Amino acid sequence: MTLPTLSRRALLMAGGAALTLPMSRAQAASWNGYRDAIVIDGLGGPGDMTMEPGKPLTDAHIKDVHESGLTAVLLTVGPVGTAPPDSAFKATVRDMLLTERGIARRPKTFASVRTGADITAAKKAQRTGLIYGVQDGVAFETDLSLLEDLHQLGLRVVQPTYNRRNLLGDGCMEPANAGLSRTGFEAVERLNALNILIDLSHCGRQTSADAIKASKQPVAFTHTGCAALIDHPRHRTDAELRAVADKGGVSGVFFMPYLTGGKQPTAADIIRHLEHMIQVAGEDHVSIGTDGYISPTVLDQKYKEMFAVNTRERKAAGIAAPGETEDGYLFANDLNTPRRLETLGQMLADRGHSATRIEKILGRNLLRVFSEVWRG
Repeated sequence: MTLPTLSRRALLMAGGAALTLPMSRAQAASWNGYRDAIVIDGLGGPGDMTMEPGKPLTDAHIKDVHESGLTAVLLTVGPVGTAPPDSAFKATVRDMLLTERGIARRPKTFASVRTGADITAAKKAQRTGLIYGVQDGVAFETDLSLLEDLHQLGLRVVQPTYNRRNLLGDGCMEPANAGLSRTGFEAVERLNALNILIDLSHCGRQTSADAIKASKQPVAFTHTGCAALIDHPRHRTDAELRAVADKGGVSGVFFMPYLTGGKQPTAADIIRHLEHMIQVAGEDHVSIGTDGYISPTVLDQKYKEMFAVNTRERKAAGIAAPGETEDGYLFANDLNTPRRLETLGQMLADRGHSATRIEKILGRNLLRVFSEVWRG
C-alpha cells in the first residue's frame, strides 16, 4: 500500500478482534481441484500492509507468493483521487516501470500479463502473473490520448472513477449521482478501442449504468458486495449484477468489512455474498477480488497503528466510504493464509458447489472476460 496516495492497494516491487496470528499452513483447508485450477485474484497484490513505501518484497513475501498458488492478480497502480493529473500520470507510469523491474529480478516468481494467453502461460510456468489496473481516471482525465501510452506500458484494467467525482463521472460517494460526463463517454469509447477492461467497482450507480450501456465490450465489478444483503454505496444492486452479467462481464466479492456493515469479515460473510451473486447473476459471472495482500496479516501493534493512520488519512481526504473504521480490518481471520482461495474453494465444496462452479469463481470467469476484452 502506498499511504501517501491514500490508496487501499499498491505493489512495492522496487527493490474487530483480539490479537490474531496468521492461520497456520496446516490449518488451511485443501481443495483437491486447486492445483490444476486457474486462480485469479481480481484485486490484490504481493506483500503486506506494514511494508514501508519504496521497500522491496522480502524473501518471506516471495515465499508466500509461491505458496499461494495464484495464477494471476490484478494490481492497482497510481493514486486515487488525491493528485493532479500530471502527477497522477507520472506516478502511474512509475509504478508500472518499477513493477516491471521487479518482475525482471524475480522471473521465476512473477510474469507480466498483457493477454489471456499470458495468464495460461503463467499457470504452466508456475508463476504469478501481474495485471496492471488503475482505480481512478485522474491520470488521463484531462488528456484521453494518454490512455494509449498507458496501454502500451501494460495497463489492462481501468476504473473511470474512485469514490469521489472526477472529470469522467461520479463515484459511488457522490450524492448527486450524475453519471458519466461527456468526457467519460469518450473515455468508454477509447477504452473499448484499446481493448482495456472497464471496471466499475467504485463508480456511482448512474456512472455504472451509463458505462454498462455505452460499452461495446464486457465490463466488471472486480471487487464489491451485494447491496441486497448489506446496503452500502460500495455494493451492487441485483439489477446492476444482472446488467453486468447480461453484458458478458463478471462481478467479484471482496474481503472487506462492508460485507458485514463495518465489522471484520469472515469466510461465512464472503460465501453469503458469493452465493447471492450466483443466484442473481449466474455462476458464469461471479469471481473473487479480495482487495487484500497475499501474505497473511499479523494483527500486531504495528499493523493496528498503520491501519488506523491510513483510515484517518482516507477520511481526512474525503475518499473513505461509510463503515471504514480503525478496527474494521481488511482480511478474514479464517482465510488468513496465502492459500486463502484454496480454503474458500473447499468451503464452497463442503456446501455442495460443484468443482466446475468453484473453478469458474476462482479464476475461469475472470480469464474468460480478460481474454475476450484484451483481444487484438
